[in-house]
Formats: sequence, structure tokens, C-alpha cells
Amino acid sequence: MNKLLTHLTPLHRFKYYEICLSFFVVVLLISNLVASKLCYFGHVSLPGFDFDLILSGAQLLFPITYIFGDIFTEVYGYAGSRRAIWHGFLSMSLLTALGMVIVSLPPAPGWNNQPAFESIFGFLPRLVVASLIAYWCGEFANAFVLAKMKVITEGKMLWARTIASTAVGQLVDTIIVMTIAFWGRIDGQMIRDLIVTGYLVKVGYEAAATPVTYLVVGFLKRAEGIDLFDDATNFNPFSGGPVGEEQG
Repeated sequence: MNKLLTHLTPLHRFKYYEICLSFFVVVLLISNLVASKLCYFGHVSLPGFDFDLILSGAQLLFPITYIFGDIFTEVYGYAGSRRAIWHGFLSMSLLTALGMVIVSLPPAPGWNNQPAFESIFGFLPRLVVASLIAYWCGEFANAFVLAKMKVITEGKMLWARTIASTAVGQLVDTIIVMTIAFWGRIDGQMIRDLIVTGYLVKVGYEAAATPVTYLVVGFLKRAEGIDLFDDATNFNPFSGGPVGEEQG
């Protein structure tokens, strides 16, 4: 097997990046469409701490985007992850804007599904702001931690890097989205329950998906011929340029 490249040149071309990016954006958009559903899975009693296991529809699906984020950073480097994050951010913004415009248009006479349509596409400005800010901060925190840990560990212990980066990124994401979206609308106890249960499920989700992450990462590294290290990367989230431009 040929030796994998650890730093890219501008001439390198990827085979599967765009496919992974498409799946990432689709999952991200669907998670926003199902976000308004709150699901109850019972009461959990722990020593000195009780809480209701309440998860939104987004919390059941959104963790998959963090798995994608780990794959992007591990295989394509921080620049690849940064590009995916911005694609997701702009796609979410477009979905929200178009959804709000269509909902605001007058329904046709005899069409009685406006309330149901609004329940799915009637994005609340506050929830939109919460989701966009939380997504942006959480994903970049995840990518930064994973990229830095890969350099520190010399590419070893992928399981530790994916779980640790998700723990940081999801903590940032969950606190921001739940606080901004629900502060003043529901009591503090329920906000705490949403944060705690959502965070635990997301991190547990990542840990359970580790074997799948290993398989996908291994396949992509071999197929792309790369194993990138961000030891000379500009971590500015607003830095532009194609994937791999700043790699060596």
C-alpha cells in the first residue's frame, strides 16, 4: 500500500469529500425539520440526581452530524471540516429563510393544512438564532479539539479523540441552543433536564458509533491516500480557500 500523505498540495483531488458533504448537509437539514418534537423516555434516578429523559427530534438525529464532523477533520483536516461547517450553516440559513417565506404566503381556499405546515416549517426566529449560533460554535469547537489532539497524540487513539472532541463540542452546542431557545419560556428545571439528557445522549451516541467511525475513517484514508495533520494550519473559522490549500 502506498504511504498516505500527511500534508496536501493544491493539486490533490478528493474522491469522496463531496459525497460525504452532501450526506452531512441532508442530515443537518432534516434534524432541524424534526426539532420541534419533544419526546419523553421516562424518568431517570441517579444517586443524588433525578431527571426526566426528554429529547427533541433534533437530539436524536443531530449527533450524526458530529460523527461526520469527526470524519471530516480526521480525514480531510480542519480545512475540510471548516468548509463543511460553513456549507451546513448557509444551508440551514437558506432552509429557514425559505420556510418562513412560504409559511407567510396566504393558503389557497379549501387547503386546510396551514396549521400542520406551520408546525414543521414555521421556524421561530428565537429557535433559528439559537440553532445557528449553537451549531456554529459547537462544530468549530469539535473540529478544533480533534485536530489539535491528533497532532498531540501523533494520530493515535482515534476513539479518545472523537469522544473528547464531541464532549467539548456538544457541551457548547447543547448549553447554547437550550438556553437561548427556551430561557423564559419553560422553567429552569426543564431546561436543565434538556441540557443534561441531550448532552449525555449525544456523547453516548458518539461513543457507541466509534466502531463505525473507525471503519469509515479507515476506508476514506485509504481511498483518498491521505492522513492529514494540522500542525501548520490556520484555525481561523473565517479563513477561506479550498480544502487542503493551507496544508504544507
